Amino acid sequence: MSSINFKSLEECLEKHIPADELKEVKRILYGRSDDNVLELPAEAKNIAAENGFEINGYRILAKEEQMRKPRLVKIGAIQNSIVLPTTAPLEKQREAIWKKVTTMIKAAAAAGVNVVCMQEAWTMPFAFCTREKFPWCDFAEEAENGPTTKMLQELAKAYNMVIISSILERDVEHGDTIWNTAVVISNHGRYMGKHRKNHIPRVGDFNEATYYLEGNTGHPVFVTDFGKIAINICYGRHHPQNWMMFGLNGAEIVFNPSATVGALSEPLWSIEARNAAIANSYFSVAINRVGNEEFPNEYTSGDGKPAHKVFGPFYGSSYVAAPDGTRTPSLSRDQDGLLITEVDLNLCRQIKDFWTFRMTQRLDMYAESFKRASQLDFKPQIIRE
Repeated sequence: MSSINFKSLEECLEKHIPADELKEVKRILYGRSDDNVLELPAEAKNIAAENGFEINGYRILAKEEQMRKPRLVKIGAIQNSIVLPTTAPLEKQREAIWKKVTTMIKAAAAAGVNVVCMQEAWTMPFAFCTREKFPWCDFAEEAENGPTTKMLQELAKAYNMVIISSILERDVEHGDTIWNTAVVISNHGRYMGKHRKNHIPRVGDFNEATYYLEGNTGHPVFVTDFGKIAINICYGRHHPQNWMMFGLNGAEIVFNPSATVGALSEPLWSIEARNAAIANSYFSVAINRVGNEEFPNEYTSGDGKPAHKVFGPFYGSSYVAAPDGTRTPSLSRDQDGLLITEVDLNLCRQIKDFWTFRMTQRLDMYAESFKRASQLDFKPQIIRE
């Protein structure tokens, strides 16, 4: 992570590149020369200003069609830091985060957001780095009947908003096992279902297999009043097949709630979710937390460096990518923020018609290749002189 105080790539570009050249730079970097800013209501901006978080809005539209009306959906992505020290009572920590994020959801509601998603494990510090079971496992709660879901159900119903909540799940019906889980709550306030993280990292400080293993829920797509949505949790973004399966199951928006730090993954961040949107003809929403998190006990990373207590910094930079390859600017790298993006879901089918990726995908060929590659006696198809 750079020692330079670097708020965002966008701020740097606007500071140093002349306006006429900036349009061309943005066209190359983001697929469009103009940000296409979405004007947000004063109420939403006032809530953000009074509570010290960033709020930005953009639009990604489709071509006008003769046989279908626009299918406009406002997506909300929330990135935030924790509130209290990790030494505070766990219930107080969670309540403080609830309060912060509830305020951000209220701002999203004031802006007319239809679907909102928080970052990975948003109700707690990202304590998995420590590999300590206690007290961090106490944050785990039931997906359907846990306190966080119940609290959000009230908000979802009140604001007519689909809410995606990434939590540490406690499965009390199956031996109190723990999972990394995203809960989907409908805009009617009802629990729709859940998805468990498919790919678990075992790299650097991310030793998450200490707490939970790979998910067993497949690649579910949730049919909501605002489109077909799916959740690719954090480390799953490094696996193209994971993104692909949500697309094959019909997703139109795939959220990627994450928690990742700059020294590890920042060069990959702006690429992966955008590539997924292009390859699978859907919208992708990349969400990352911000700030440093300090824990009571030192821990090591297995890299030969001294033990440490501080994990981070998480670099935020949440953004939305579209199936045509365009994307929004990011939120900042260091500040709580709410990104609102109005999209036209008609763009998904328009891009499928234009690029014909699904038609040319050759799933039958790859299915056979994957089957062979999964066998213990697999031999790569290599030809030598």
